[in-house]
Amino acid sequence: MVSATLSEIGKVIKPGVTTSQLDKIAEEYIRDNGAVPTFKGFPNPCGGEAFPASICASVNDEVVHGIPNDSPLKEGDIVSVDCGILLNGYNGDSCYTFCVGEISEEVQHLLNITKEALYCGIETALVGKRIGDIGCVIQEHCEAHNFGVVREFVGHGIGQKMHEDPPVPNYGHRGNGPQIQNGLCIAIEPMITMGSPKIYMAKDRWTIKTCDGKPAAHFEHTIAVHQRKVDILSSFEEIEKIESKK
Repeated sequence: MVSATLSEIGKVIKPGVTTSQLDKIAEEYIRDNGAVPTFKGFPNPCGGEAFPASICASVNDEVVHGIPNDSPLKEGDIVSVDCGILLNGYNGDSCYTFCVGEISEEVQHLLNITKEALYCGIETALVGKRIGDIGCVIQEHCEAHNFGVVREFVGHGIGQKMHEDPPVPNYGHRGNGPQIQNGLCIAIEPMITMGSPKIYMAKDRWTIKTCDGKPAAHFEHTIAVHQRKVDILSSFEEIEKIESKK
């Protein structure tokens, strides 16, 4: 359901569309299919207002938690759309960074490496490995291309609650952290910057931006370690078909 919602958003992303419009499409689709958008009304851990929308829509130098607004997207922008859903007592969580029209080769490279890093992390999430092994391969892949790895925000366990243990950083050392057990369900989500990994919180007390103003990418899958192998529960397949047609 999360992946289908992101696909619905992917169909309409183009210059001139607003992230508020994307949010409206997402909420209607989620509720029409009997699910609940878990981000809407999510408490602010910093003590501000609860999150007001059904998706996070983070544009260009916004890393995560961007609040949808009425500013039209422009040719060459990127927008990371993060979506969380509660259905039948369980949560799903996924994020995809979309291109708005034609983007620069440099920004496309950032998107490619971030998505590759996600799959590097997934391939490492095997029984007997440790959480630090996941972060290590993500960090090594991104830093090899001189991109920054955000430290302050990480992946997480997921199930009947949106955020569960263990935290899943996108950096770390091999052999560190909890051991991966059969049955583990986690969201892996590299948040990678084109320049410095230093970030700050905007005045809305939700939106996180890069200090140097350079763009950031964010891709996320929910996975389950099941029968000693990794099942990717979310999917980018339909989104990538839509993007290829564009």
